[in-house]
Amino acid sequence: GLGRAYAQAFAAEGAAVVVLDLAGERAVTVAEEITKAGGRALAVTADVTDEAAVRAAVDAATSAFGGLDILVNNAGIHLGRANETTTLEPAEWRRILDVNVVGTLICATAAREPMKARGGGVIINISSMAAYLPAGGAYGVSKLAVNGLTMSLAAELSADGTRVVGVAPGMIGTDAVLDHLAPEHRELVTRGQLVKRWGQPADMVGLVLFLASDAAGFITAQTFLADGGFIPRP
Repeated sequence: GLGRAYAQAFAAEGAAVVVLDLAGERAVTVAEEITKAGGRALAVTADVTDEAAVRAAVDAATSAFGGLDILVNNAGIHLGRANETTTLEPAEWRRILDVNVVGTLICATAAREPMKARGGGVIINISSMAAYLPAGGAYGVSKLAVNGLTMSLAAELSADGTRVVGVAPGMIGTDAVLDHLAPEHRELVTRGQLVKRWGQPADMVGLVLFLASDAAGFITAQTFLADGGFIPRP
């Protein structure tokens, strides 16, 4: 849901887009949608926890389009029980952390040199509102780690001219979210927000495009919460 919206939005702004997904058919579908609309896109099948596969994906991007300027780290899993902590099996903890945190690091590491070669780029790490919730469980912990990784990467890559920022969406009405929420829980979400509706992928697009643009050139090492006011912060 969100990844598709980001890919289509960047393509609409004139960017050449490489769509990476563990499920290759989904990547192909999005890439075809972009090309049919007149954009440029390439589909790549890869697991973000596989360093060799990610490096190959970056090579494919630079070979097809001449370089790499923007990376959106959107891949993530929650296993449907990720609000648990001590009751979640250690193997499930490791899987969540491996995809959400280590996968983000692997992608950023692979993108570093191609971005440096072009004078720097922008890395946008997709976090979550769950990072700020006590009941966020393993998923929330993984996204809190992503926030820390955003700061660490921003410091390290600043010498390359690369900015690293984060976006923490609230409850966005994608299939991945709705499939795991009972109707009564869906009502609780909007009741707790100041904006009394479910968020949609389109609500995240403007922020991501802005952060990737030169207009945000003085912004780095920050994660922006976009949750309809569920967690008001000063």
